[in-house]
Amino acid sequence: MTFLDRSIKATRVAILVAALGGGLSAGAAHAAGLIQIDGSSTVYPITEAVAEEFQAASGGTHVTVGISGTGGGFKRFCRGETDISDASRPILREEMITCAQGGVKYMELPVAYDAITVVVSKSNDFVDYLTVDELKKMWEPGAQGKVTSWKQIREGFPDVPLKLAGPGADSGTFDYFTEAVVGKSKSSRGDYQASEDDNVIVQFVSREKGALGYFGLAYYEENKDKLKGVPIRASASAPGVLPSLETVNNGSYQPLSRPIFIYVKAKAAERPEVTQFVEFYLKHGAELSKEVGYVDLPASAYELALKNFHERKLGTGFGGTPEVGLHVEDLLKREGKL
Repeated sequence: MTFLDRSIKATRVAILVAALGGGLSAGAAHAAGLIQIDGSSTVYPITEAVAEEFQAASGGTHVTVGISGTGGGFKRFCRGETDISDASRPILREEMITCAQGGVKYMELPVAYDAITVVVSKSNDFVDYLTVDELKKMWEPGAQGKVTSWKQIREGFPDVPLKLAGPGADSGTFDYFTEAVVGKSKSSRGDYQASEDDNVIVQFVSREKGALGYFGLAYYEENKDKLKGVPIRASASAPGVLPSLETVNNGSYQPLSRPIFIYVKAKAAERPEVTQFVEFYLKHGAELSKEVGYVDLPASAYELALKNFHERKLGTGFGGTPEVGLHVEDLLKREGKL
């Protein structure tokens, strides 16, 4: 089943749940054997694939998966509205505070590697690579209203209007991209086509010769017929590298590869169906992440994540801010912070 098929099915399930239950209380949802997940559109393809396989295997538990963005998902999670939050970046300091105020404790579990993929239209016949500095020139706040043509990016580029698209401010992909490219999380020009729905970005970029966008690798893999992936040079002298399983695992696709996560509410993990779902996720996440276009973690990382979950290791291995270039095994060995 393709990611598009899964997306259509998930939409139908969400509509059915809304029609049957509307605003189900947490107690009613638990009584009905419902696991509620929301958050990152980047992590969504993996979680939806896991949810589909788990529901088929469990024969009774229903799993709903939303795509309100990493930030939007954490808002619901910290209010106690969801059991699990998909996140394409670690929980931020202000979100940690909100969860603490709401009495929500959690376990942070990496589930795969993603590679943020920079894309242009198939009709773009002049971009063969971009450097991180060139991406910064496009996206930094000072470029707003000023950097409007490709000829301003590199000598030899044509005078074609530069039209940008990317995730909105609630997206963890937006946070990580701005941190890695501009040097500060959430630091970006605002005059671009912003959407939490990556399919909107796909459509926007595919229609415009001068358009450029970015999103998770799975969406590029699903839309290779409409878009071109752009090799990225970490420096002017470095080779251009496209994201792939090989280039993420060998560390050559930098600085736009990163781990992605699920956050499990500790209280929810007391329910056997949630524990079974998370165990299923960590045992089958490697094969399913590859199926939908992501890069699986090393086997030792899944084993360590499962150990942390069984031991109910609470908190985040980060200090409330994303870190570029972190090895996931090192993260899993850190002391958790709440």
